[in-house]
Amino acid sequence: MDALKKGLSMAKEGVVAAAEKTKAGVEEAAAKTKEGVFYVGNKTMEGVVTGVNTVAQKTNEQANIAADSAISGANEVAQATVDGVENAALASGFVSRADLPKTEAGGEQTEQVAQ
Repeated sequence: MDALKKGLSMAKEGVVAAAEKTKAGVEEAAAKTKEGVFYVGNKTMEGVVTGVNTVAQKTNEQANIAADSAISGANEVAQATVDGVENAALASGFVSRADLPKTEAGGEQTEQVAQ
């Protein structure tokens, strides 16, 4: 009977040891899984931040292009308006060509005349 008790006791100790090792293995696996999930999450977040920054930069570039085009267009409209007013003033006789400031080839007044 002693041999049976001793054998059962040894088996019990073996089961306890195996359970402890299994528990340690599961805890280690859980820790590594958690570490892996955090790593993937951080890399994903970095990718999202990079993507958002890229989209923001491209949007800013497009806005600058649109603003430059609008300013250029407004300058052309303003110059055409000035030219039209000058032509109307000349045609109506309100001013003579000699009264108008001299302009360069681009239609803008020279700095000396503008001052």
